[in-house]
Amino acid sequence: MSKPRSSVLLIYTGGTIGMKEDPSDQTLKPFDFGSLMEEVPELRKFALKIDSYTFDPLIDSSDIEPAMWIKLAELIRDNYDAYDGFVVLHGTDTMAYSASALSFMLKNLDKPVIFTGSQLPIGRPRTDGKENLISSVEIAGSRESDGSATVPEVCIFFNDLLLRGNRSTKVDASGFEAFRSPNFPPLAEAGIDIRYNKDAILRPADESFSINTQLDTAVSILKVHPGITERVVEDILLGSGTRAVIIETFGCGNAPSREWFLDIVRKSSAAGKILFNVTQCLRGRVNMDLYATGRALKDAGVLSGGDITTESALGKLFCLMGKYDDNEQVKARLEEDLRGEISF
Repeated sequence: MSKPRSSVLLIYTGGTIGMKEDPSDQTLKPFDFGSLMEEVPELRKFALKIDSYTFDPLIDSSDIEPAMWIKLAELIRDNYDAYDGFVVLHGTDTMAYSASALSFMLKNLDKPVIFTGSQLPIGRPRTDGKENLISSVEIAGSRESDGSATVPEVCIFFNDLLLRGNRSTKVDASGFEAFRSPNFPPLAEAGIDIRYNKDAILRPADESFSINTQLDTAVSILKVHPGITERVVEDILLGSGTRAVIIETFGCGNAPSREWFLDIVRKSSAAGKILFNVTQCLRGRVNMDLYATGRALKDAGVLSGGDITTESALGKLFCLMGKYDDNEQVKARLEEDLRGEISF
């Protein structure tokens, strides 16, 4: 017998894609991934070995916590030598957060870790789950002529597009085009063939794979909005349990120029807190030198997030803060491009 070309581990954490309607009571229940080939017989056409692992208990996307990311990173580490790629089935609501966090937790990754899911259960007639799963498995098992992985990154595959995980965000609550990467091109597009954008794909350093599971989650998010109150800003920026704050600003990094607002920002920065400026806009970047309001934030000690997403900023902070006790060290690494998540 010929040896399989590649092997893929399918990891079901929970979410819509793994649900099937029970004919007896019409409720949605998880299907048995041990019978995956019966549910998705198209997978037999690939020369792949496909195994599965199901989280117990399953986790609803809205209940995702960093503890799950740690379990997932450890599962990938423990099976790293046995498989050529990994497909993670995940609920869509927090998929971009999980993919972003894993991109920072998996160091020197040289195999694909593809997150996917669906808007309709895989057992429904019009489901998007089958196509998302089939293409994700094909990408996870794809190798170059030299045997290296075609896409050695943490990615999201959804509706014919392969996106860098830490560049992705959910943009549609009910449509099949649920995810986009507004500031970075797709890594691949699935049509008749899967067309890879190889110039955009990251290649790992020639170092051993390892994982980082030391996470510090003392991060808050302040979304600036018209009518925001002094009390709200003060509670978030000066909160005793917060080490870092992601400030979601207007446009290219602007915020209110009122003195009370800037005074709180200065106090927070002087207290040593990490303040990270991320735009509320889907597309574009923070440029705090463009307008006086942005410049005032920069002068007060706020760091630029460039074109990073909020989901990626959160995962990056969790990992850097878990690694470094000194906030100045975190600040020094925060504006660096660590996993292709940011450009300046």
